[in-house]
Amino acid sequence: MADIVQQRLEDRIPALEQLERVGLFTNKEVKSMLKRSTALEYKLHRTVQSKDDFITYIQHEINVLELIKKRRARIGYHFKREEIENPIIHRINHVFRRATTKWQEDVQLWLSQVAFNKKWGTKSQLSKVLSSMLAIHPDKPALWIMAAKCEMEDRNSSESARHLFLRALRFHLENKKVFQEYFRMELMHAEKLRKQQQELEQAKIDVGEYNFSTEILSGKLAEVVYRDAAQKIKGAEFILSLLQIAAIFDFTKELQDTILQDLQSQYVDDCMMWDFMAKRELDAAGAPELQSAKGRASDTDRREERCCVVYEEATFYRLKKQLQVLLSSGDTVSATQVAITATQRFSQSVEMWSFSLQTLVHLESTEAGHLFQEALKHVNPKVAVVPQLPLSGTSSKSRFKGLLSPVPAVSSAMKEKYLEWSYKTGGYKRARKTFTRYTSNKETPKMSNLRDYYERALREFGYSDEDLWMEYIKEELGSHGNPENCGKLHWRAVKTLEGESVEHFTTKYTLLQTGHM
Repeated sequence: MADIVQQRLEDRIPALEQLERVGLFTNKEVKSMLKRSTALEYKLHRTVQSKDDFITYIQHEINVLELIKKRRARIGYHFKREEIENPIIHRINHVFRRATTKWQEDVQLWLSQVAFNKKWGTKSQLSKVLSSMLAIHPDKPALWIMAAKCEMEDRNSSESARHLFLRALRFHLENKKVFQEYFRMELMHAEKLRKQQQELEQAKIDVGEYNFSTEILSGKLAEVVYRDAAQKIKGAEFILSLLQIAAIFDFTKELQDTILQDLQSQYVDDCMMWDFMAKRELDAAGAPELQSAKGRASDTDRREERCCVVYEEATFYRLKKQLQVLLSSGDTVSATQVAITATQRFSQSVEMWSFSLQTLVHLESTEAGHLFQEALKHVNPKVAVVPQLPLSGTSSKSRFKGLLSPVPAVSSAMKEKYLEWSYKTGGYKRARKTFTRYTSNKETPKMSNLRDYYERALREFGYSDEDLWMEYIKEELGSHGNPENCGKLHWRAVKTLEGESVEHFTTKYTLLQTGHM
């Protein structure tokens, strides 16, 4: 042991002599340092070694480096660094290696060596320490992130940082923090390249064959990271964290839009998505021209209104999901109560009234008619509430309350809805009866709707049903039709009907024309 210690002490002598020769230390200080180093060296070579002894040794050597740095600054001497500082730095790293080999599980030892090399060591030495640390502790995501940041920030190597992140993801496939920092790193890399390109363009420097990749400059590598992360890790909270990182950079509008679209389409069941979208409306920047106090106040009101609309939409969506669960479980009583309560809570929401009405109609609830009348009291009757109400399954009483409404807009809309329902449930013949029934009233369904139902029927039965063509022609000859359309219908019927149906149709059409039918 003595021989080893003696050899190490002799290795120190050239550097100590240099310190005295250039005036950084006095002879007395050099002797004192040598005495202290001797004691510390012997402690490191004991049979039973102590971690504290290694740490004390390292701290002593670092103190020497700090003192040399101060003395250099005081006397203005900046030479002989390779002969003076480098041997000390090498010695400290050697002791660190001995310590981390013996106490590999001590992460703090590794981090101390990393911190030392970031300040005093060479860049290549830093990479070696990081590599050795990760080989021992690959299960710690924070160390991978720190190592990648060191490569990016201290060694200015985005390629090495990317390589470390990719290796990290092999061990931590679904680690949020690793993906977040990898995503951030790629955006920082793109930003750095953009600044370099801008500086070169401003200086009008010919870069020759060196070209900046448009895809990298626009953040496409970051988008690749985002896509991979979004596939492996689900949840609006995580996607929002990536969106917030992207928002830091001023060239990521397209990327932010992509993330927003994914957020809205994939996480409609997540409350955090709705909360973010609502607050986004509230925090939206106002138009530049809104300089006056009145303009700013008006803009604030609009933003608050849009924010409330998003929250209401979220509530409505959650309510629909709740009702679907109740309906699926067969709890019709609770479903009915929830639908009615919802209209009381959102009495000005047309969509809520319509949805609740549809729910009660689906349940064939006796409350449907009453709820319909309540809807007319709370919302503007000119708004299209009635056309959203399905009539199948409705009781005759609740159905005709809408038909006989004293409000023209409601009555007319309800009649058109009823006409459509008649066609769906009984075909064109039933639709025609319904149409005829209300032609005596001033408010009647549109003839264009009836034409639409005939055209639908013709597409299905027009090749064989001559009576269908005749009924359509009679309707056009009526008070609400257009006789000029009869000739076109006759020509279409002859071209469409098949077999004996053509002859039968021609006979009936002739009788109609001569007044015998």
